[in-house]
Amino acid sequence: MGILDSLSDVLKNYNSGEPRNTADASEHFDQVAQAAPHDLLADGIAAAFRSDKTPAFGSLISQLFSQSNSEQKAGILNQLLASIGPGALAQLPGGATLAGLLGSAGNQITPDQAQKISSETVQQVAAHAEKTDPSIVERAGAFYAQHSTLVKTLGGAALSIALAKVAERQRAA
Repeated sequence: MGILDSLSDVLKNYNSGEPRNTADASEHFDQVAQAAPHDLLADGIAAAFRSDKTPAFGSLISQLFSQSNSEQKAGILNQLLASIGPGALAQLPGGATLAGLLGSAGNQITPDQAQKISSETVQQVAAHAEKTDPSIVERAGAFYAQHSTLVKTLGGAALSIALAKVAERQRAA
């Protein structure tokens, strides 16, 4: 019996790619997040980030950033910044502030510094990072798979997409 077999009743709601009831998605996501391997959950979250049924990647990351604690903010910012490099920051709105922080932080944003960054700046950085390095979507999915309760703030549609991807992968296994 596979680790997700116990959740087959939950996941069958997402087999078609569209759930029967998005109101249940938060509870179902909790159940799956507790049982699923990290990489499987990360793929589901990345699918939600890429979906044309959710806001753009930058908007989703900005939303998650605004709900994050300082350590989580620093973690995702450092992921994004690694994708675009400090040279590109100066061209983005609010990027000069980030570039200055990077210069004083030794190429890593600290939790205290992350608290000073606006969600709007993060949205711009995330959108640019996605264009520059599309694999950032998978890395962001992996990052947020470690913070699954935070992902629930994205709402039922995003959670449903993530669960549909998990269900798809389970069927293929």
